Amino acid sequence: MKSYQVNEKGYYGEFGGAYIPEILHRCVSELQEAYSKVLEDEGFKKEYAQLLKDYVGRPSPLYLAKRLSEKYGCKIYLKREDLNHTGAHKINNAIGQVLLAKRMGKTRIIAETGAGQHGVATATVCALMGMECIVYMGKTDVERQHVNVERMKMLGATVCPVTSGNMTLKDATNEAIRDWCCHPTDTYYVIGSTVGPHPYPDMVARLQSVISEEIKKQLMEHEGRDYPDYLMACIGGGSNAAGTIFHYLDDERVKIVLAEAGGLGLNSGMSAATIQLGKIGIIHGFKTLVMQDTNGQILEPYSISAGLDYPGIGPMHANLAKEHRATVLAINDDEAIKAAYELTLLEGIIPALESAHALGALEKINFKPTDIVVLTVSGRGDKDIETYLKYKGY
Repeated sequence: MKSYQVNEKGYYGEFGGAYIPEILHRCVSELQEAYSKVLEDEGFKKEYAQLLKDYVGRPSPLYLAKRLSEKYGCKIYLKREDLNHTGAHKINNAIGQVLLAKRMGKTRIIAETGAGQHGVATATVCALMGMECIVYMGKTDVERQHVNVERMKMLGATVCPVTSGNMTLKDATNEAIRDWCCHPTDTYYVIGSTVGPHPYPDMVARLQSVISEEIKKQLMEHEGRDYPDYLMACIGGGSNAAGTIFHYLDDERVKIVLAEAGGLGLNSGMSAATIQLGKIGIIHGFKTLVMQDTNGQILEPYSISAGLDYPGIGPMHANLAKEHRATVLAINDDEAIKAAYELTLLEGIIPALESAHALGALEKINFKPTDIVVLTVSGRGDKDIETYLKYKGY
């Protein structure tokens, strides 16, 4: 049977791998050596599961959205990652990686963040475990995610605004990698999504796979079967989506629908729809689809959502799109805003702008009345309220 999981060299089909400068070779090979041993260790698994339960508040509910279901003529369950401690799925990964860093004897944690949720999650776990935390964040994102910046500072993290490029997630990642190059012995780099050199995409997917693990159990309780007809999630780098689909990757009964950020439209020059617009290239240490010009220079992505404006895509998702295992839809800013207001008014749930892109994909699919759909609400919308209020017309 065909498998869509990672191979032993860190590739999903032709995507993935580790393309790194010599200076990072030691850091990355040390991590490759450590991660699977630690993740499989019984002591780690026990501590990780305990923190997810008692600190994060898992399992997150699988909620049957009756009014939304009625509107789209199928059964829509929402996987409520917005109800986690810190308000998004990012905490699942941050806990796992900081536990790993401690076991590797690292004392200094660095991270990059776009929407700020990964930064907040990492700062939270560092506060919990008494670790130094430095977060790199593009200056543009610092301004549009002011509340998250203040939360990180309250939690004791140092936030470093990045002023290169268009001052968003890509540029924050560049700076974090530079820092890691300069401090290889004591520093652990917590990557927040399924991107970066191997083993990060696989490690982050495995730490987020608690989402699909819970979906299986919860669907069995709700429906008497452990798989849906559709799984839906948004993708930037792709960690909430990877977690949502992880245990269903090779189950062809389940259709996978991923929503990427269309921005102002595919042909507008203001988009982050990497799978539609990208070509094969190398970015941040891995091979994937990258938004680039004819000279291979990275094109600046744009999305109304700070967490989706990344010019690459996780290798798992690039492979799923290429192999036609997943349907990838570009959802424009206005479609995402409209879908967010719809969920808010129909179900009383204000989603993060990232999750709103997944909701925006609902109207592009012809569901049957018998279809069971699980859509992941990856985060809550508090951080995006100012952006939402600019679009009160919906």
